[in-house]
Amino acid sequence: MPSIEQAARIKHVILILSGKGGVGKSTVAANLAWSLADQGNVVGLLDADLHGPSIPLMTGLVGQRVTGSEDAINPVPLTPKLGVISIGFMIEDLNAPTIWRGPLRGGVLRQFIADVQWGELDYLIIDLPPGTGDEPLTIAQAFENAGAVIVTTPQEASLSDCRKAINFVRKVERPVYGVIENMSGFVCPHCGERTDIFASGGGERMAQQMGVPFLGSVPIGAGVAELGDTGRAIVSPDAPAPVREAFAGIVDALAQELAK
Repeated sequence: MPSIEQAARIKHVILILSGKGGVGKSTVAANLAWSLADQGNVVGLLDADLHGPSIPLMTGLVGQRVTGSEDAINPVPLTPKLGVISIGFMIEDLNAPTIWRGPLRGGVLRQFIADVQWGELDYLIIDLPPGTGDEPLTIAQAFENAGAVIVTTPQEASLSDCRKAINFVRKVERPVYGVIENMSGFVCPHCGERTDIFASGGGERMAQQMGVPFLGSVPIGAGVAELGDTGRAIVSPDAPAPVREAFAGIVDALAQELAK
């Protein structure tokens, strides 16, 4: 667990949660960290998904390795304001399965929590694996100043699991900063027409029903998958404008929630 001194050096801890996989949680985590760093904040991005670490790919850091010692791990720098840590920086082959039982997973997470030398941080963004198992519980209980952002897609299969994630956060007595609806319609890059492939609005309605803030929705845009696969941000100038603008609005909405 982080020492009292370590915890005091991190202003905000934001847990990125989803009840199920495949909703774009890691994309949200990486781009939220990027956006906050671009605003001049000092940010850490912790990839807590030990079985499916995708943050190295999405940040363009595949092949990088951590430095330091076993009890003083240095994050890999992405920008002067943003450092990243992932199990992907400690294994030789990202395609090899991580076959670990609970105690070993818990030990690695505790090392990430206690031994990574973040220094002074404005934000620590933590990309958690899907569900409400060991990893989310260990991380949520480790940081008393943590709050959660829940990522969903519009359809009911995702919303049902999202409700479970919200109730999990409440169970561990942490605040829910808000819900993000990802893949909320497709915007044609040629005519600008929007098509609701997976329906839309479900995330906002669910947030209202659960009594938590709705931070915004992010449409599907042509080229977004390529940006993630090549380690570029969806908040960069070459990203589709509707996606970039939607995410900028989400970052502003989150800042307002944190200010409360």
